[in-house]
Amino acid sequence: MPDYMDNCLFGDAHTHLDQYGPAEIPGILQRAGQAGIGFIVCAGTTLESTRACIRMTEEHAPFYAGVGIHPMEAHQPVDEAVYGELERLARDNPKVVCISEIGLDFMPTSPDHQVQDQVFRAQIRLARSLKLPIIFHSRESHPEVFRTLREEDAGAVGGVMHYFQGDEPTARAAIDCGFFISLARPLTRLPELQETAKAIPLANMVLETDAYPQPFKKYRHNWTEPRHVREVAQCLADLKGITLAEVAETTTRNLATLLGLESILTTAPPPEPEAGQ
Repeated sequence: MPDYMDNCLFGDAHTHLDQYGPAEIPGILQRAGQAGIGFIVCAGTTLESTRACIRMTEEHAPFYAGVGIHPMEAHQPVDEAVYGELERLARDNPKVVCISEIGLDFMPTSPDHQVQDQVFRAQIRLARSLKLPIIFHSRESHPEVFRTLREEDAGAVGGVMHYFQGDEPTARAAIDCGFFISLARPLTRLPELQETAKAIPLANMVLETDAYPQPFKKYRHNWTEPRHVREVAQCLADLKGITLAEVAETTTRNLATLLGLESILTTAPPPEPEAGQ
């Protein structure tokens, strides 16, 4: 197994590791630790998923959680009961560090747009009430998302545009709203995204993997995991003509500061033990 001795520390801003079986998690965390990944955010997509993410933070030191309802799960408005439960989950758990994954999704199979809008706005208001940053999803909905962020003053808490794959004007629109752009493995293969990454300051970036089970891939070792943040960081370093250490220092500090996890910069959790130990 690789043994990285460069002391580069990374954070993964967005994963869905709650979708894995418990037996998979120690191995995923062991590989992440070996790649220098010191902390990982698990994003909720429903109330049930949010609860699962929070349980994982109690079982594994590198995990932190996001509370949220994904736009593809926005089948009914957020009423007082749902809002209250989201609020309770966030308030009662010190390792909840953001409202995530929320946003808008206007694909043809997506839920009603008006319902999505209400759910998104309710969760932005929750984030502002709790003073937690937002990690948002946008698919075929960028103008509407940015308008909503401005109307709801989401920049007061800031956050991250998750799994960014847009052009430079889209990146700058997100930044103007008070948000980082989050780069993932598409950076390693999309020339247009690479041009955007060259043009946008490192100070406006964080890194992620959006890791979740990928049985459609032939081999298990090809599934995206938090360990692949290092691969994304190396690609970004090569594109900008800087060192991996520079990318690690800036993007990790950006994310840790946003999430209120500055202490991790000097005291990262130890790696998980080898699976089976």
